[in-house]
Amino acid sequence: MIRVRVLMVAVAATLASSCLQPAQAEAVVSAPASVVQAKEAKGLKTAVFAGGCFWGMEAVFSHVKGVSSVVSGFEGGKQADAHYEIVSTGTTGHAESVRITYDPAVVRYDQLLQVFFSVASDPTQLNRQYPDTGTQYRNAIVPQSPEQARVTAAYLAQLKKADLWKRPIVTAIEPNRGFFAAEDYHQDFALKNPNHGYIRMWDAPKVAALKRVFPGLWKPDFTRG
Repeated sequence: MIRVRVLMVAVAATLASSCLQPAQAEAVVSAPASVVQAKEAKGLKTAVFAGGCFWGMEAVFSHVKGVSSVVSGFEGGKQADAHYEIVSTGTTGHAESVRITYDPAVVRYDQLLQVFFSVASDPTQLNRQYPDTGTQYRNAIVPQSPEQARVTAAYLAQLKKADLWKRPIVTAIEPNRGFFAAEDYHQDFALKNPNHGYIRMWDAPKVAALKRVFPGLWKPDFTRG
């Protein structure tokens, strides 16, 4: 199944800009800080999150302090199938995802999780995010270390008890089967295409929400992948 972005671009182009902010603002939830803080050794670390269209995920985390790289790609399936057109069929096991390189001395892994749940994605949508449907748009976290797995499990349990969303959290913790970068034209997409209909409709409001909800983590420069 080909994603509905083509349709959404056409629809978004007909909407006034005043209609764009409320569409996304409804999904913003100020998730609490994690009770269990990550304790990672010095040096750059990586995190892999899947939360719908990787354009928006990349746009959000590219504006987080301490993040030095965000790469759009695929996780969950085989390397041979890690191509956009194939993944878009929804039959590969892959999810659109991002690989985030960060400095834990500046931003902790649990803080990245807080951003993920608050403004980057809606953890209650099963096998979809907003206009995009299919297992390739599922909501998932892929720990890259035992410490990340420990913190992720604790934070998910904390959020489920907090009952912040109207629907149950469906975010899955998935095993690390490998991350595979998407095609070049998907990288830094929001930076290169700020007026793209899909970016304006769904992703620019996420970036605005990051700045509003997490002013201490916000940076104005876009981190290139």
